[in-house]
Amino acid sequence: MLTERAKEILNASEVKMKDAINFLEEDLKTYRIGKANPAIFNGINVDYYGTPAPIHQVAAISAPDAKTLTIQPWEKTMIAKIEKAIMDANIGLTPQNNGEIIRCTVPALTEERRRDLIKKAKMTGENSKIVVRNARRDAVDQLKKAQKNEGLSEDTEKEAEEEVQKITDKNIKRIDEIVAAKEKEILTV
Repeated sequence: MLTERAKEILNASEVKMKDAINFLEEDLKTYRIGKANPAIFNGINVDYYGTPAPIHQVAAISAPDAKTLTIQPWEKTMIAKIEKAIMDANIGLTPQNNGEIIRCTVPALTEERRRDLIKKAKMTGENSKIVVRNARRDAVDQLKKAQKNEGLSEDTEKEAEEEVQKITDKNIKRIDEIVAAKEKEILTV
């Protein structure tokens, strides 16, 4: 039976692991894979009166069809700044405007670009696995300290370590599934 302290350590490590998975999922959404996805603009900032602001805070972004993204700035003066930010971000999109709306046509991916995206996705997945393993290591270290300094029994410490390993294995498997799904999505023409 796990003590409150052991459960506390397990929960903290599980939260760190879930955060790593959430980060991975959010990061993979920003990959341009031949389909219009407004998330592609996440992380691109625009100069808004001297302050960097994400595009989605200064404009409405939508995907009217599978190959087009439209950006409608709240203020017309932002059109040139948004276009410049998109060009500077080097995400493979060329913005065009009609004075009201910026349109970006999403080109099909080349084979080389697909391989690069898969490599990048796998690297991001590996980084997430490192975060998960570090969370496991930290939890095991805390359990050993709790056994030594706080009177946690050896059996409880071993049981909690096994539980941490199960949680780690589950999260590593989830990361592999997410990366495999993204790889399949990238390879789908």
